[in-house]
Amino acid sequence: MDDEQGAAEIPLTGGNMDPVVRVGDTVRRVAGDWTPAVHALLAAARAAGIEEVPVPLGIDEAGREMLSYLEGVMLVDTPAEVQWSTAVLEQAGRLLRRVHEASLPLANDRGRTWRMPAHEPVEVVCHNDVAPYNLVVTGGRVVGLIDFDLASPGPRLRDLAYLAYRIAPFAEDAEGYAPAVTSDGEEPVDRVRRLVRAYGGEYTVDEVLRAAADRLDELARFTDDRAEATGRDDFVAHAGMYRRDAARLRAMS
Repeated sequence: MDDEQGAAEIPLTGGNMDPVVRVGDTVRRVAGDWTPAVHALLAAARAAGIEEVPVPLGIDEAGREMLSYLEGVMLVDTPAEVQWSTAVLEQAGRLLRRVHEASLPLANDRGRTWRMPAHEPVEVVCHNDVAPYNLVVTGGRVVGLIDFDLASPGPRLRDLAYLAYRIAPFAEDAEGYAPAVTSDGEEPVDRVRRLVRAYGGEYTVDEVLRAAADRLDELARFTDDRAEATGRDDFVAHAGMYRRDAARLRAMS
C-alpha cells in the first residue's frame, strides 16, 4: 500500500482500546500477536463472499495493521428511525450469522493467538463487540461490521446476546429508542425474538437475556481494569452501567 504513503492521517471515532486512523482508503491501528488470527478471520469472511467486513492488507512501515476502509455511517450516529429500524436489526442478525459460519474453520484451531481468551463451548469465532458503534450503514442498510481486534473463539450466543443488548435495546445508554420509532412498534423483548429468527437460532428470550447479563458482568470487570490502567473516569461510569443493566436483565429473565 505504498500508494497511501504521505496521505494525511485522520483520527477515527471509537478506538477505546487503541488509536485508529484513516489513511486514504485504508484504516491503520495497533497490531499485535493477535493480528494474524484476526486477518485470517477477515480473509475467511471475504472468501465466503462477505463484503461487509474489511479486507486485511498486512502491516505498514510503522508496524500497524492495515485494513480497507468501509464507506458509510456508523449506525450509532444515524437518526433513531434508522438505528432502531426492524430492517437494520434483521440485517445485523443475518450478517452476524454469515460471519460466524465463515469463522468455523478457525474456531478450533488452537494454534492461533487471539487478543481475548476463548470461551466454552467453542462453536465459532466471536466478534465480541457487535453493536451499533461497530456497524456501518448506508441508506438505512447495514453495509459493514468493523473492529474485529477483540475476536476470539466462543459460543454463538455470546455474540448474539450482546448484539441483542445493544440493538433490542436494553442498554441504559441507548439514545432515541422508543417502540414508536421502530418499523413495527415492537418492544425490546419482541425485537429479541425477531433478532434470533433473523440469525437463524432457536434461543429463548430468557436464554438471550441471561447470556447478555453474563457478558455484561465480564465486560464490567474488563472495563474496571481499563479504568485502572488509563485513569479514565468514563470507563468507571461504563462499568457501573454494565452492572446495573446486568441486574435488570436477570430480573427480567
